[in-house]
Amino acid sequence: MVSAGTDDRNTVRVLGIDPGLTRCGVGVIDGPPSRPVHRHHETLRTPPGDDLAIRLEAIFAGIEDLVATWKPDVVAVERVLFSSNVRTAMATGQAAGIALLAAARAGVVVREITPTRVKATVTGHGGADKEGVARMVTAHLGLDDEPRPADAADALAVALTGLLEHRSVALSSPAGGTGQATAGATTSWEDHLAARGLQVVGGTRPARDRAIRDGRGRS
Repeated sequence: MVSAGTDDRNTVRVLGIDPGLTRCGVGVIDGPPSRPVHRHHETLRTPPGDDLAIRLEAIFAGIEDLVATWKPDVVAVERVLFSSNVRTAMATGQAAGIALLAAARAGVVVREITPTRVKATVTGHGGADKEGVARMVTAHLGLDDEPRPADAADALAVALTGLLEHRSVALSSPAGGTGQATAGATTSWEDHLAARGLQVVGGTRPARDRAIRDGRGRS
């Protein structure tokens, strides 16, 4: 297990977090965006029967441990926008707040990213479902199998998006040079996949969902 921060100044380590109170997905990757490397993923779990304060403390401690172990340059957290279930939205928001607090206390750069942005960046389609996200995360990171459970795959998707956005900000900032990507640099996942002989897929739209359920599409 890698336990130290990255040494190559062109490489950025990102801890992605898919916040949740019962299941909080986390994933660690190294960049640059053109060559993302998977380092770690898991899901932090808390028993629904425990008191809220105890569950939040457990998530906080888990994220603190991950930050201390992996020493990320950036912590990317999926932003909580809305939910039809108020109770779920509140629980997710509380977990997201804990993740932001843990990163801030460690002095790590934090990026909040909307779910739509994560899906669009990783799959090319802002309405992609979890299966589509997991498939594309597997392709981006060159994994043999899709990350499980789904919360961990989502966290890796957040990390990939955070890596790309962090790189874009660095290139456009005065400290990053001219603000323009260097010649030959990969600035989008479309370019990244094309270099690997792959194509961007737009998630699984309704027609494709039906094809998969009927056994006509790729599972």
